[in-house]
Amino acid sequence: MILQKWTLIPLLLIGLLMTACEEIEEEKPWLQVERPEMLFTDTTLMDSYDKGVLAWKLKTAYLERWGDKEVVFVRPVLVDIYDSLGERTAFLRADSGRMDLKFTYVYAYGHVYALTPKGASVRSDSLIWNKRDNLVKTESYVRVVSEEGDVLQGRGFESDAHMDNWRILSSVTGIFQDAARRLKEEDKSQAKEIESRDSAQAAAAPASSSAATTVAPVKPAAPAPVKPVAPSAPAKADTLKETESSAPTKAEQEFMKKIRNRGIRAKAKSRDE
Repeated sequence: MILQKWTLIPLLLIGLLMTACEEIEEEKPWLQVERPEMLFTDTTLMDSYDKGVLAWKLKTAYLERWGDKEVVFVRPVLVDIYDSLGERTAFLRADSGRMDLKFTYVYAYGHVYALTPKGASVRSDSLIWNKRDNLVKTESYVRVVSEEGDVLQGRGFESDAHMDNWRILSSVTGIFQDAARRLKEEDKSQAKEIESRDSAQAAAAPASSSAATTVAPVKPAAPAPVKPVAPSAPAKADTLKETESSAPTKAEQEFMKKIRNRGIRAKAKSRDE
């Protein structure tokens, strides 16, 4: 039994050494993981001013910036738009977005939703605001619901920075709510305008005619004596015409030549006799 114990001890030591060697060989070196230079995982606000007046205010819950890029990535995108008096007039919402550090542009993408100051809503896959031209635009498909409930769809969208004046660029289709009723109301308003204009013109016409009748009659002036006018000399063109018409033709000249020759012969004959 003693010999068996002594033989088991070296075997156990060899097993422990082999296990320790395997664990040392399985150790892995440290890995360098790229991390953003700036990271905010809490509510973050960024403001944009136009000539000292607050124009846009961006709010997000996640912001990151990488060291080799001058671009900030945010999600979600919550942008409030302000007028010159500092009142919020419109807003923009999207799943994600990016912008540069100088806030010269904002690119929102993923379920973009915007509300204009007049109450129209805009939905698209993406929208970009460029501070250089102060426009909000996209080339993707858009769907706009106006303040009256009309639905307009098309490709491409362009608006001013305050989302006050906008237009769809191409392939526009639409559904208009209560189109017949609105057309009738428009016709009625135009008819009222025409009627009021005609009545104003009719009221102005008698006033002008009555004013014309109050004018005192003017006596006709005596006719001035007419002096006899000496006949003027005929025009040069008429004189030339008469001269040209009185000139004998070639036939007349030959006839007159024959008469003269006969007279000469008759005189010569009488002399000979």
